[in-house]
Amino acid sequence: MSNNRKLVLFIAASLDGYIATEDDSLEWLFKVEGEGDNGYSEFFDTVDTILMGRRTYDWIIEKEKGNFPYKNKKCYVFSRSEKGKNENVEFIDQDVVEFTNAIKSLDGGNIWLVGGGVLLNSFMKAKLVDEFIITIAPALLGHGIPLFQKNDCELELKLLGIRRFNQFVELHYEAVSADPFYSEKNLAHLRRGIEVLNAGKGVEQEENLD
Repeated sequence: MSNNRKLVLFIAASLDGYIATEDDSLEWLFKVEGEGDNGYSEFFDTVDTILMGRRTYDWIIEKEKGNFPYKNKKCYVFSRSEKGKNENVEFIDQDVVEFTNAIKSLDGGNIWLVGGGVLLNSFMKAKLVDEFIITIAPALLGHGIPLFQKNDCELELKLLGIRRFNQFVELHYEAVSADPFYSEKNLAHLRRGIEVLNAGKGVEQEENLD
């Protein structure tokens, strides 16, 4: 275990980028022929902490009929209304970015962002997601709940791998950290340097006119 933990999105989506129909159905996903558990167990062994939104949690409880599937992991559910904890999860009513940065600094395995889209959007804006493992199902839904919401966030990714599980294709990406040379502080110094150079050129041009 180390404190070099990664926040990983591990999720399935349709070819046109939806994670569920508008009524939260995954029937289109379950009928796709995969291979084994499509890499789930392998990934599950790399994480010891799970994050999700309240809507995702409620969906899991409903579909699993109370049989919570992540009993051996530390699970946090972000909720504005629910407080405290139960035998499976702890409800968090804190700033999602501050809380996640805090647990990323602790020793442990990787952190799995289960969902949903609103929570993912917040993490992407804060550039907290380190890796994206997206399993594409051969289905076009046309409409539904999108994996990625519309936002002003732009991320550069690096492809780490592609795997096929029968009809599924897994795409594994790593978020590319911004080059520290292009930090706001350094860019400010660069702009100031250019201004000084241009000012000097202006003086030279004036002298040449004399």
